[in-house]
Amino acid sequence: MRILYLLFAVVFLLFQAAPGSADPTFADTAACRSQGNFCRAGPCPPTFTVSGSCHGGLLKCCSK
Repeated sequence: MRILYLLFAVVFLLFQAAPGSADPTFADTAACRSQGNFCRAGPCPPTFTVSGSCHGGLLKCCSK
């Protein structure tokens, strides 16, 4: 029975995800946010304009 606790700990450590691995960084997203803009799935708000794309072209980069 004691081996199950050790086995569980080893399996848990082996399959632990690396920090940040679930959120890949896209170059266009980093460029958009570095300029102080934000990404949006729908159209940009009325006072903002589309200045590029985010997440590999799936979202729009909105700028003032």
